[in-house]
Amino acid sequence: MSQKIKVAASLAAAALLATACSQGSATKAPSGEGGKVTLRYFTFSAAPDHVKDLDKIEKAFEKENPKVDVVVETAPFDEYFTKLQTSIAGGTAPDTFELNYENFVTYASAGSLLDLDTVKGDGDPSVYAKESLEAFKRDGKQYALPASFSTVVLFYNKDLFDKAGVAPPTADWTWADEQAAAAKLTDKKKGVFGDFQPVQFFEFYKTLKQAGGEFLSADGKESAFNSPAGVKAAQWLVSKVGKTMPTEAEIGGTADYDTNLFKSGKLAMWHNGIWQFAGLKDAAFTWDVVVEPGESAKASAVFHNAVAASSGTKHGKEAWAWARFLSSSNTAATTRVESSWELPPVADQAVLSGYLKDPKPANRQAVFDSLKSIALPPVIKRQQEMQDAVTKQLTEAAAGRKPVEEALKTAAADVDALLS
Repeated sequence: MSQKIKVAASLAAAALLATACSQGSATKAPSGEGGKVTLRYFTFSAAPDHVKDLDKIEKAFEKENPKVDVVVETAPFDEYFTKLQTSIAGGTAPDTFELNYENFVTYASAGSLLDLDTVKGDGDPSVYAKESLEAFKRDGKQYALPASFSTVVLFYNKDLFDKAGVAPPTADWTWADEQAAAAKLTDKKKGVFGDFQPVQFFEFYKTLKQAGGEFLSADGKESAFNSPAGVKAAQWLVSKVGKTMPTEAEIGGTADYDTNLFKSGKLAMWHNGIWQFAGLKDAAFTWDVVVEPGESAKASAVFHNAVAASSGTKHGKEAWAWARFLSSSNTAATTRVESSWELPPVADQAVLSGYLKDPKPANRQAVFDSLKSIALPPVIKRQQEMQDAVTKQLTEAAAGRKPVEEALKTAAADVDALLS
C-alpha cells in the first residue's frame, strides 16, 4: 500500500449503512462441520505482505479454541470500507472486522458495532496500553479492541544522499532543512526527485500541528485550520509540487507511484508509515528513517487499528475471544514485531523491545521517538466527507487552480457545514 490515504464508501453506501443499522440486520455466519462455529474476519492491513503472519496467529487461536473456525477475508485499503459498508447494509457483514481509528466513530455512532463488554470473558485490560484501549471506547462502551499502531516517519535513500554529498536527515531537522536538501537531491533529467509528501488531508492535519495550528476548535464544533498556521502548512505541502516532487500530471493516477519511485532508487526522501518496512527488505540500496522534520513544533501521525464485532453477529463470545487473541496474545504481539507488521498496542515494553533488534532500518528507535509528539487525526461523525473535502481543496491548490488561501477558506466552509 502507498501512503495511507483513507478511502471509504460513497454517500450512497453510507446511507445504506444507516438504513441497515436502523433495521437491525443480522450477520449471516453459518456453523462449520462438527459443531464448529465459523467466524468471519475481514481485514485490510494483512494483505499483501502479512497474510502468512495472520495465518500463523489464526492457527494458534484455533488450537486454543478448537470449536471455532476463523475464515479470513481481505481487501485492499482503497476498497475495504466500501465493501464493509455494503456488506453491513446487505445483512452479510463479517462477524469481526478491522477498523481504523478515523472510521471508528462513524461505525460506533451508526450502531453497527457490538458492545464487547456484553460478551467478554476473562481478560485483564492492563495488557493494553491505556491510551490505545481508551481510543476505541464510545459513550463509555468498549466497541473495539486495539490491535496495532503505526507511525509516519521520514524515509531516506542514504545512497542518494552520499552520492550528492548531502548530510543525511537528523531528528533536529526543520522544514527548511528538508527543503534545502530536497532541492540539492532533485535531478529531473535523471528522473530523481528529492521529496514526496502527498498533498492531502492526512498530511495536512499533521503539518498543521507542526506549524502550531489546530484543525478543530477546542469544543470541536467548528473548523480552526483556516488560519495563518493553516496557510503555512498548506503552502509547505503545495510548494513541493513540480519542484522537488512530481506533479499530479506526472503521477497520472498511478497506484503506488511513490512506493515504486522509492523502491526504484529515484526518490531521496519519502514521508510514509512504518508499514512499509517489510516491503523494503529487498531494496537494492541503503535506506533508513528519522523522525519527520517539524516547524514550530514536532508532530508525528500515529494510526491505530482495532478489531470490532458486528452488532448483528450470532457469535458474540467467539468474536470477543478472537478479537482479544488477535489484539493482545503473545503470539500476535511477537508475530507483529518479528515481521514488522506495525506494532502491537501492548503495555509490556519487553515485547516491543524486540522490534529494535531488526537491523533494517537501522534507526528503528525513530519509531518510538515519534510517539513523543503525537498528532492524532481529527475525528467527526461525517469523517470521510471531511477528509474528502479537505483533500479536494488541497488538490486544487497543488494543481495551481486555486490560491492556497482560497482553497483553505472553501475547505473550512465545507467542514463547518458537515459539523453543523
